[in-house]
Amino acid sequence: MTDAADLVLLDGEIHTLTDPDETYEAMAVRDGRIVRLGESYDVQFLVGTDTETIDLAGDVVLPGFIDAHTHLDMVGRSLVHADLSGASGPDDCVDRLRARGDELASISDAGNGDEDDTDEWILGYGYDESTWDDSRYLTRDDLDAVSTDRPVAAFREDMHVASLNSVALAKHRDAMPDDDVRDEGGDPTGVIVEEAVDVVYEEIQPDEEQTEKLLRAAQAAANERGVTGVHDMTRTSHKPSVYRELDKADDLTLRVRINYWADHLDSVIDAGLRTNHGSEMVSVGAIKTFTDGSFGGRTAKLSEPYSDDETETGTWVVDPEELAEIVSRADAHGLQLSAHAIGDKAVHAVLDAYEDCENPEKSRHRVEHAELADDDAIRRFAESGIVASVQPNFLKWAEAGGLYDARLGERRTKTNRYAAFAEADIPLAFGSDCMPLDPLLGVHWAVNAPAEEQRLGVTEALRAYTSGAAYAGFDEDRLGTIETGKKADLTILAASPWETDSIRDIDVSATIVGGQVVYDRDA
Repeated sequence: MTDAADLVLLDGEIHTLTDPDETYEAMAVRDGRIVRLGESYDVQFLVGTDTETIDLAGDVVLPGFIDAHTHLDMVGRSLVHADLSGASGPDDCVDRLRARGDELASISDAGNGDEDDTDEWILGYGYDESTWDDSRYLTRDDLDAVSTDRPVAAFREDMHVASLNSVALAKHRDAMPDDDVRDEGGDPTGVIVEEAVDVVYEEIQPDEEQTEKLLRAAQAAANERGVTGVHDMTRTSHKPSVYRELDKADDLTLRVRINYWADHLDSVIDAGLRTNHGSEMVSVGAIKTFTDGSFGGRTAKLSEPYSDDETETGTWVVDPEELAEIVSRADAHGLQLSAHAIGDKAVHAVLDAYEDCENPEKSRHRVEHAELADDDAIRRFAESGIVASVQPNFLKWAEAGGLYDARLGERRTKTNRYAAFAEADIPLAFGSDCMPLDPLLGVHWAVNAPAEEQRLGVTEALRAYTSGAAYAGFDEDRLGTIETGKKADLTILAASPWETDSIRDIDVSATIVGGQVVYDRDA
């Protein structure tokens, strides 16, 4: 006699996202794995006295979304500190930062009488000036209106640009590279980029207790958006230990793949860590490194100047020689590589370094972003089997009149060429880079991209956020599609992405990880 299931889903539209995609009405799960797919009449015979049964009532079930490029602590920071995403302009940002300052002052008063801790930063995350009528970075003058006592920092959405008030500049300017501090007539404007931003990140790093608070908040937000797994880019952080403690306590509701920054390469090697070491919930991923910066900061490395600044072609954050050394050493120790490259020169620099490895396809080395990949780069991706780990939500900047139009001119339609990648059979993994963390928004942009070469069909886009991301994390045998024997990591949607013009507006009804419901919209 067949054992009863732990969980049964009935009367839905279950898409396997295999090739070809198959659909079923019902599913049964036992011990965290899918054991039956079929019609509701047949699957319901696996319902026992202790079986949890979910009536899908026509909802659509997909493999769980895997975000292949996140900074989960940054998601938590935007939930705990001032959230500047969606701000309408500089004045709105100032208002949100002031509200955060008032909150900190009230906390300080409650704990220490009238003594105010003026060393504590007022922080805001996620502003995007490209959507404002007054399209400019926040300045020192803006943030001095927030506070003249406390340091204030506002981080642009791409995290390559930040804005500081006078207090923060006075404390940290001397530690910042001159080239990364913007000025007018010799006076700092408050805008900083790249390595200067790193100085601030190091100063505001949360301790272990604060990191746990951030990750718990971010985990709940990710589950609410249908995310069942993340590849988390990790640098100088307590995240690895916090993730493992949460795993031990059975408090993780996301599968986490930790991509360690190249700063930690010696420590990773000395500790004997290798790609794919770990538990069911927490594993070692890749070694992460930069090459260039971002289009927003005009620091992505280009072969031709920026359209709105003919003197600028971008910045090497990690130059090709240093990159080659990092790649060679990590690859020799059995570690996957994950290199940030946005501009066309940076993309080719990463491909150069990877092609010198013994077997970049077997190692599943990844290029993160790969935004301005020319025809030769796409050919090289295809021939080498290197993974393109990309962010479809970045297409929001590629429309006529948008940020990429300003920075790149006609080249905006040559960014994020997902159709060209797919046609060349290049492994394609979707992530959000937390701008914002929302797979359905990314799928929406991939399906509705401005240019044909950027556009995917619904099924192709969903696969990039499921099986494509699973492949990038060596997880295709247990995750990424709905098949018997695979982990029951599932995303349940209230409407079909194949039958709407606005995928971004679909509600997530529930999220399931290992057969356990970790988010229920109606709970």
